[in-house]
Amino acid sequence: MAPEPSAPQPSAPVTPYRRVPRTDTVLADPRLAEAAVRLGPVLVKQAVRRAQDMVRAAEVMPERIGDVAVGLLPDHATTLRPVLNATGVVIHTNLGRAPLSAQARAAVDIAAGYVDFEYDTDTGRRDRRGRGVLDALRAAVPDAGDAHLVNNGAAALVLVATALAQGKEIVVGRGELIEIGDGFRLPDLLVSTGARLREVGTTNRTHLGDYRAAVGPDTAFILKIHPSNFRVEGFTSEVPVAELATLGVPVVADIGSGLLRPDPLLPAEPDAATWLRQGAALVTASADKLLGGPQAGLLLGTQELIDRLRRHPLARALRVDKLTLAALEATLRGPEPPVRRAVHIDPERLRERSAVLAAALTARGLDAAVTPHEGAVGGGGAPGVALPGFAVRVCEALAAPLRRGRPAVVGRTAQGALLLDLRCVPEERDGDVLAATVAAALSVGLIALAGG
Repeated sequence: MAPEPSAPQPSAPVTPYRRVPRTDTVLADPRLAEAAVRLGPVLVKQAVRRAQDMVRAAEVMPERIGDVAVGLLPDHATTLRPVLNATGVVIHTNLGRAPLSAQARAAVDIAAGYVDFEYDTDTGRRDRRGRGVLDALRAAVPDAGDAHLVNNGAAALVLVATALAQGKEIVVGRGELIEIGDGFRLPDLLVSTGARLREVGTTNRTHLGDYRAAVGPDTAFILKIHPSNFRVEGFTSEVPVAELATLGVPVVADIGSGLLRPDPLLPAEPDAATWLRQGAALVTASADKLLGGPQAGLLLGTQELIDRLRRHPLARALRVDKLTLAALEATLRGPEPPVRRAVHIDPERLRERSAVLAAALTARGLDAAVTPHEGAVGGGGAPGVALPGFAVRVCEALAAPLRRGRPAVVGRTAQGALLLDLRCVPEERDGDVLAATVAAALSVGLIALAGG
């Protein structure tokens, strides 16, 4: 007798999370179609795929995939995220150093299109590249016979050493051979150009006689470097530029921070105008520190040396683009940039703003208090100089959700707390810090929704 056929087994139910909408179906959402025009199709498809993965992981119901994908879209077609700097460090290297002024940002927008970059609209002929910013630099530092720009401060030293000292000697104080950011060391940088270093003096003390004994027929120039990120105190001595300029060879002086004129708040920070008046043949500096502009390397000095640098083949490889030139010119010609406002802000005004923020957070159920807090110049400028001010002290658990929020807010963690210093936050953005902090507190359960 033939066996009876087995009864068909019921198929396993398909959960709604297994029904992942097709990519083209999700992309047909009008909101995503508009975003594809604004952001480009790649970023929109990435958001859709992340939303599909969330459906597969049973984190999102299929019918909500469009809303989720829209929420995952970036604000701009770049991976860079805007950050509110609440650390109190003005020139924060990890956060992009100097923030540009509104005028500099507007200049970048103008330069993004076709502009008379190397073109004279009166004559219809080629004109000098960057003429506007070079005029602005010479006006800002009249002691300089001429100026030149490269793409950063280290590049300025590389160009000088290559053009003036290849196969020759650079005389430099042993205590000034410093390490700069990310492990780069100036001795390695200079030697890579084909120059030889003649070190003089000791780590803590160097005298004019040390330089005089080292200067000879092979000397290309004396290099004077202002220390960054550290101070040497105690039994110390160094030779000022004015004395080095008496030794009969050019003095190249690296001020580092980009301060063009003296600042009474930073008396130990050298400036370009002073060192040129004291006899430096060339001064190099960074534009994205205390000057408050975009990343660039400044070279200010005699007409003869600047001409030699400008004509060197390496100068073309190190030149800056039109966006940098536009932003720097607007920084030099425009009102006080954000960096200088942050350095010179009235501590009492910081206390008032902090008190308003702390009171608003307390009213929403979060433990917050105003506390004295010292800011810093940062970026290697004015090491050891404290900037008096205040911050709002909140729970350290808020640090991570604030960093990940929109906008991202980066504060300073210390002694089991998170300090929110408004020194570098534009005053009109204080409300954004409040909203971000409340959202972060809700996300970690430090406060609850009203009525919830």
